[in-house]
Amino acid sequence: MKKDTNIEMQPFVKEETGEYNCPMTKVLRIIGGKWKLLILNAILLECPKRFGTLKKMMPDITQATLTAQLRELERDGIILRTAYAESPPRVEYKLTELGLTLVPIIDLINKWGNSYCVNSK
Repeated sequence: MKKDTNIEMQPFVKEETGEYNCPMTKVLRIIGGKWKLLILNAILLECPKRFGTLKKMMPDITQATLTAQLRELERDGIILRTAYAESPPRVEYKLTELGLTLVPIIDLINKWGNSYCVNSK
């Protein structure tokens, strides 16, 4: 039996590191999940954004989850965390230049979501 698969033509090839090399898989790793797009949208609406303000905007997220998601976005170069040596401590988050390249994508997702909500009623 002839196999129709060809390794060069498969976009989802698992690398030795355990990651898939498909661009969509990498994008979803960076901005996917329940909270990341909501966090990015909140920061986009008012930049920079303080941790407490983000927490108030998303009352269902735990502090630990918000902290973890922000750290991942910072690690991936999407947001910049600035800590000020004040009392009480102040931490602000803003989009990096790389993060700003997501703005048109987030806008399109918002538009699609609005359209879907209107049309699905």
